[in-house]
Parts: sequence; structure tokens; C-alpha cells
Amino acid sequence: MNDLIEQKLAILPDLPGCYLMKDRQGTIIYVGKAKVLKNRVRSYFTGSHDAKTQRLVGEIEDFEYIVTASDIEALVLELNLIKTYDPKYNIMLKDDKTYPYLKLTAERHPKLIITRQVKKDKGKYFGPYPHATAAGETKKLLDRLYKYRKCHTLPDRVCLYYHLGQCLAPCVNEISQETYKEMTDDITRFLNGGYKEVKKDLMKKMQEAAENLEFERAKEYRDQITNIEAVMEKQTITMNDFTDRDIFGYAVEKGWMCVQVFFVRQGKLIERDVSLFPMYQDPEEELLTFIGRFYDQPEHFIPKEIFLPQGIDREMVAKLLNANVFIPQRGKKKDLVSLAMKNAKLSLKEKFQLIERQEQRTIGACEELGEAMNISVPLRIEAFDNSHTYGADPVSAMVSFIDGRPNRKDYRKYKTKHAAAHDDYAAMREVVRRRYTRVLKEQLPLPDLIVIDGGKGHMEAAREIIEDELGLPIPIAGLAKDEKHQTAELLYGEPPEVIPLKKTSEAFYLLQRIQDEVHRFAITFHRQKREKSALTSTLDGLPGVGPKRKTLLLKHFGSIKKIREASVEQLREAGLPVKVAENVATYFYEKAKEKE
Repeated sequence: MNDLIEQKLAILPDLPGCYLMKDRQGTIIYVGKAKVLKNRVRSYFTGSHDAKTQRLVGEIEDFEYIVTASDIEALVLELNLIKTYDPKYNIMLKDDKTYPYLKLTAERHPKLIITRQVKKDKGKYFGPYPHATAAGETKKLLDRLYKYRKCHTLPDRVCLYYHLGQCLAPCVNEISQETYKEMTDDITRFLNGGYKEVKKDLMKKMQEAAENLEFERAKEYRDQITNIEAVMEKQTITMNDFTDRDIFGYAVEKGWMCVQVFFVRQGKLIERDVSLFPMYQDPEEELLTFIGRFYDQPEHFIPKEIFLPQGIDREMVAKLLNANVFIPQRGKKKDLVSLAMKNAKLSLKEKFQLIERQEQRTIGACEELGEAMNISVPLRIEAFDNSHTYGADPVSAMVSFIDGRPNRKDYRKYKTKHAAAHDDYAAMREVVRRRYTRVLKEQLPLPDLIVIDGGKGHMEAAREIIEDELGLPIPIAGLAKDEKHQTAELLYGEPPEVIPLKKTSEAFYLLQRIQDEVHRFAITFHRQKREKSALTSTLDGLPGVGPKRKTLLLKHFGSIKKIREASVEQLREAGLPVKVAENVATYFYEKAKEKE
């Protein structure tokens, strides 16, 4: 804990609010809320913590706080700040699974569609359904039962649905708004659990049709009843009131939290959402933050009721979401919450070993590497490599690893502009200068460690730019390879020395992954450039063929070989004028004779 933090801790107020933790580059890495700021913020810097909280505290170099009038205001502010800054230590809801909904559009001629996006567009949404098949079956059933519009765009004449008796044909007929309102209300009632009434009505019509000897019509009603039973009643009903609910349960172990959300729709448990993440606050506060962020995602709409486990501030969630929130005390509703809690505990237990292993391979490897090199934990690592073929088509590449994982959006490719073709050291100086001049100009985050795929000469070339020219205090390491072109040694210091690392350690495996990745990225870029150069150079000598005609020929024939073998007529078909086509054919003919 530095002097600045110590001074700020002494003057923290006894009020609710939010706090923003910053690292040494001033980046906000964590946002939290507190009923009493003084107690909450001080708790990070006193007492013992688990490994991941120690990791967070080890990165904190400064903090800010914002006082609010109440705890609910602190929660709302926390959610907004997380959305604004996206701090790396806050809950990351990375589950990109979206569920299908049935949507009744708010058009003049409404239609029913399946969508995975819930928008504020006055349409009526029903669901979510556990998968697209369930939504599709329900839509097919409604297509047969109701004569709403089926076409995406209205045609100029009646379609097959009209002849099947499944559409009123608004394309040619004037349909009153009262008819559409009645149909919309029926569909809404059906999807909100009223399909049993529809089923009774169909049974009555079937009996009447049978009594009137209208057997074909009676068969149609019977088939519709069968479809309702197959689509709407094949799941086990968990509640009798057909109310849409979300049921939350959670479990905590070793500083991690698992939250399970059960989706109950029309009295049926149709799906669950599982989230697993590290926590840095009290479990109850962490769950409040999770709920706020959960419903901030467009695919999660607020149902009629939300059930929470014991110990959670029900009133705060109700105010935050403007929803009906309950903590069930007995009966089947309490059993559902208990079931969600039990599932959360089981999920946490099952996945915990995998989480620990992943942590060990990534952030744990960074910590091990920092300890071996006697530097701060290198959570952001950038690595460089050069690639060329005997000096031809030289390129360089940079890859970025954050928390021991590839951060591909920060990868960069470089075509060397000033370095001589065979001068690897000059190429390294050029690309390192270009990279970190831009980083400083655009105020991008600096890495904690720069890794050079090469030996002492490449390290020295990078050090000349980083330390002597730009004055940046960034550690620079080199990765030397053995005769089998495998990662062999980690070089560091001035003069560079071998850092002893066990080849079975996670730190060494991390360096291997970094070296393999930067080499892959560089050589892929080099091959792309070489192939492009080969194509371009082959067509450079063609008389009357410039860049546009080169592209035209390649697009038409697909390869150089086919262009060489093309006749004048074929070249003309590709778009070349007669004279140019003749010159191209003659050129390749003469080249072929020279080889003979």
C-alpha cells in the first residue's frame, strides 16, 4: 500500500457510494459499491484475502470514490460505471447465448415471427423458448389456428395460405382493425396460458361437426387439438398459475460465485442460465450487481415475478427493476428457489477444478514469470517477431497477451519500410519504434513486459528504442530457440542472462504459447505477402496490362497458369481489347519458347 492510498483511506466518509480502483497506468480495474465507504474500501487493504483478491489489491495504485444519497443510488451508479469503464475485475457476463421469442408485430397487418432480439418497438413478445424448435412448433400451430398475415411483404395477389384457409388475404381484401384486434387478443391469450380454453372450444366444435356428419371438418378440429396437446402440454407443469417468473439461486466457495437463473414460462421450467465468476464483495452485494447487469442485457426481459433466496435485499431489487420481487417462505415456490441454490452449488463444485487449472495456466503463470524475473506481475505482455525468405518480402508482427490469454484485437502486422532486406536488427528497431511511438501518441496502455523472439542482438535492438530513445521503463526479454526450433531459454537483464525456468512450469508453457503465437502470426502474414508478390510480379511484364486489368484477369481465370494457357479469344472474353489480348498471348508464347 503506497502513501497516497494510505492518506485517502484516512479521510474516507461514513456514507454510501461507489469506489473505483485504478492500476499504475490510471486504468479503472474494478468498480464496487458500499453502504459505508470507509469500511468497505479499507477492508481491501487490511486482513487476509484469497489469492484472486490479493491479485486485485496488488494492482491497485490509486482509487476514487463517489458518495450517493442511498444504497439503491449506489447500486444504480455502480451498474452505470461498470457499463462505462468495463473494468477487467468486475463480473463479465460472457454467455452470448440468446433465446428465441415469438413476436406479434405492431404493423397494420400483424404477423407472427421468431426472433432472438427483444426491442422496444410496440410489438408483443412471448417466451423465451428453450430452443428454436420449440418456438417453431408453437408458431406452426398458431399458423394453422389463426388467419393472421403470413407473408413478410404483402404480395399483389392471394397466396397459398389464403387457399388453405390460414390467411385473410389483407393483400387484396380490406380487413377491419377490429378483426385484427380480436385475433391479436386471442393469440396473446393463447400464448399466456389460455390454450386450454382454445382446446375446449375446438373439442366442442369437433363434436358439433361430427353430429352434423361433417367428418372432414371434425377431423381438422381433431388434428388441431392433437397439435395443441403435442406442442403446449408436453412439458411438466411446475406451477399452476401460468405466471412468468425468473428464479435466482447462488452458491459461494473459495471466493467464487455461481448464479443460476431458472426461467419459468406459463408455469413450465423451460431453461436455465448459469454464470460463474470471481467475487470481491459480500455475496449478497455481488448478487445485487449481477441481477442489475443481467436485466440490462436485451435478451433478458423482466418477467411478471422474480424470486430471490433468503438474505437478499428484496426492496432494493424491486426499486431497481420496478418489478414484483418475492422471497418465498414455504411451499412449491420456496422449493424452486432451493432447487436453483442446489444446482448452483453443484455447478460450482463441478467446475471449480477446471477454473483453478485455467487460473494456474494463465494469471498464475504470469505471477510465476514475474517472480522468476523479479519484476511486477506481467499481466500485459507484447511479443515481436520478424519473418522473411532470404531477405525477400520482410514483415514483422506483434501479438498481445492479457492475463495469460491472447488478446487478438491488439495484434498488429508491419511491413518494414526503412530497414534493409537482410537486416533483422534494423527491422526490429523500426517496428518497435513504430509500435510504441503510436502507443504514446494515442495514450494506449503500455505492456508490463516486451518479449522478443530472438537472442541478445534482437533484445539490444529493442532496448535501444524502448529505453534510450523513448525512455520507457518496460522490461525486455528474449526467447532463444534450440536446434529443433523449440523454445529453449528466457533471456533477461543487461547484459542478458538466462533466467532459470523449469520446462514443466506454467511460466515456461506460457512463454512457449507466446512464442508459437507470434511466430504463427508473423509467418502467416509473410506467406500472404509473398503469394501476393508472386502473382503481381508474374503479370508485371504484360504489355498493356495495368493494376485493374491484372485484377480482371485473375478474377476471370482464377490462376496464373490458366492466363498463360488462354487463347486470344478467351482473353477477349475476360474483357481485354483485341490488341492487348493478342499482345498478352504473344508474350506468354515467347516466354514458353525461351524455356524450351
